[in-house]
Amino acid sequence: MNIVEMREKRTKLWATMEGFLDTHRNDMGVLSTEDDAVYANMEKEFEALSNEIRRQERRDAHEAELSKPINRPITEKPAAAPKADGVGRASNAYKEDFGLHLRGKALVHNVLSTTPDEDGGFLVPLEFERDIVKALDEENIIRRLAKVVTTYHERKIPVALGHSVAQWTTENSAYTESNPTFGQKQIDAYKLTDLCRVSVELLKDSTFDIEAYLRQEFARAFGIAEEEAFCVGNGTTQPTGIFTENGGTVGVTAASATAITVDEIISLVHALKAPYRKNAKFLMNDATVALLRKLKDQNGQYLWQPSVQAGVPDRLLGYEIYTSPYVPVAQAGALAIAFGDFKNYWIGDRAGRTVQRLNELYATNGQIGYVATERVDGKVILPEAIQLLQMKSA
Repeated sequence: MNIVEMREKRTKLWATMEGFLDTHRNDMGVLSTEDDAVYANMEKEFEALSNEIRRQERRDAHEAELSKPINRPITEKPAAAPKADGVGRASNAYKEDFGLHLRGKALVHNVLSTTPDEDGGFLVPLEFERDIVKALDEENIIRRLAKVVTTYHERKIPVALGHSVAQWTTENSAYTESNPTFGQKQIDAYKLTDLCRVSVELLKDSTFDIEAYLRQEFARAFGIAEEEAFCVGNGTTQPTGIFTENGGTVGVTAASATAITVDEIISLVHALKAPYRKNAKFLMNDATVALLRKLKDQNGQYLWQPSVQAGVPDRLLGYEIYTSPYVPVAQAGALAIAFGDFKNYWIGDRAGRTVQRLNELYATNGQIGYVATERVDGKVILPEAIQLLQMKSA
């Protein structure tokens, strides 16, 4: 008898036992001596069946366990190995000591003392610096459009000032030489600093994330200063701006000191050589945008193409438009609009931003000062790749 048959027999037996009790109890609800003996025998048979069923279940379980394969194939993705601690500014020890330094507490590993900069600050951990650079991209529109490189010293970039010219050559004739000329652009590093103050009481608050606060403040301040310099910087004490004499190339001069026409925008687009137009974009002030939104073509259609998708910029003549409050407004003599491939504007980030804690300077005010320093440069590498529209002089 298999286990299924035994279970069925036990179920029927139980039903019989229940029926026996219902029909053989007397008025007092008890069984007679003879009926009690019969019921006891049925109970013994029920227990015997139950024991045998449990024994068979244990046997089946043992057989199932023994029938499993000795080796089991891997069906899950292996867990990633623990991330190894970095070295230098990438190490956890450096990050921990830097956090203690910001709060004015004793250093545990004493690794910051190995990398002080010339101004007395300490190089920030690599993760801290990456977060600042990421925040700068959000604060600074030019960084999103330009080419950003990391430099460790002055960097000279070779630039082709002329190109070779191919010549049709007959069989056995001498080759015609073509000598392109080259120049150099140099990426330097201009010092940019920001000072912010934090109250001593706030620093004592264990829930206050001083590192996150400083990252946000420094990124905001640096982003504003950088964007202004990348637009109109003088190139002597700060980066060279796009909208300056040494920035892009003036491709169109407007006929008016205060107005811009459709034809002038079209001329600006075609002043840019075709290879650069593939990745070209417009850059201007919001006030200039207000002028251009009213322009119509000969069919009465607005040149402006508003975006219908969040996060996607508006377009003008099919090209994306970006704005910055630091681009000159459209007034007499101003360089008001840039159109080009802004990857030809290079931003050089000198590796190693620093933060210095000032304990005494604001002590009487119950505050601690923090000075962040970065070194950065920016300039147009190929002026022909960025065309400018200049307003008529007064």
